[in-house]
Amino acid sequence: MRNVSPAVFLIFYPFPTRQQLTFTLTRHTSSLTHGAATPIDVVKTRIQIDPALKGLSLFTGGRQIVAAEGARGLLAGFGPTAVGYFIQGGGKFAGYEFWKKQFVELLGDQDKAVQYRLPIYLGAAAVGEFFADILLTPLEATRIRLVSDRKYATGLVSGFTRLAREGGIRDMYAGFLPILCKQIPYALGQFTVNEYCHELVYRQMSEERKAHLSRTENISISLGSGIIAGFAAAILSQPADTLLSQINKGHGPQGSMGHRLVQLSKELGFRGLFSGLGPRMYMTAFLVSGQFAIYGAVKHALHAPPGVEIHKD
Repeated sequence: MRNVSPAVFLIFYPFPTRQQLTFTLTRHTSSLTHGAATPIDVVKTRIQIDPALKGLSLFTGGRQIVAAEGARGLLAGFGPTAVGYFIQGGGKFAGYEFWKKQFVELLGDQDKAVQYRLPIYLGAAAVGEFFADILLTPLEATRIRLVSDRKYATGLVSGFTRLAREGGIRDMYAGFLPILCKQIPYALGQFTVNEYCHELVYRQMSEERKAHLSRTENISISLGSGIIAGFAAAILSQPADTLLSQINKGHGPQGSMGHRLVQLSKELGFRGLFSGLGPRMYMTAFLVSGQFAIYGAVKHALHAPPGVEIHKD
């Protein structure tokens, strides 16, 4: 593994064939779950950036969008959402597994790895998410423009092309810092809380019981852990998610990205930064639990080797 160029990590991680196939299917899982959640994401984003919808609930905001734009208004940005998270999903899961293994090997001792499992979880999630976000950012910028301005473009290709033509690399990656501030806390909550939820469940079982869990029991554990991890991910990443929507809509003063983020945070205040949290918690609970459940089922079906486990007994 040491001979693999770091640049390759942007595309794939050096896993055995079955695990590579698992992560490929995980890309489809992430695409499907995020695509299915598009209506919730549309309502959440509009609540964050549309003064007419500010402060409304998920259902009230959704009804107003449908009344004004028809049901198709809830599917704005479906293309970049599905494609963006297809690319990002597999990279994030593969990156987490890869970097967790690297950090465990770096410590050189299983007992030490268990002792320092929290920094390992956090570090692996952060590094894996960083590389995945390089590919996600331009598509997320396209999505937000399509959602916030229904006349911006007709879909993914025309929207992405317009963004690249009019704004170039600068506008395509204008939201890179905010998206890192959003996605890295999201990944920290997603993976770390999921690991600890599994640890708490497994701690109540004997090794024999744990080894003979049925497929239904494994999926139930993944779903329950994923729901809790999804709530954590939503709360940790909500302020940056709001700022990302504002930046991609063109709000805020001119200047460096850091200056714009600070000023927007002051303007929005604590309550404004958490605008749309309710819909987003529903969305992330659905996304994260679905992804972990399907990811686990796919690994089991393909007989892929398990990831490195450093839970405390």
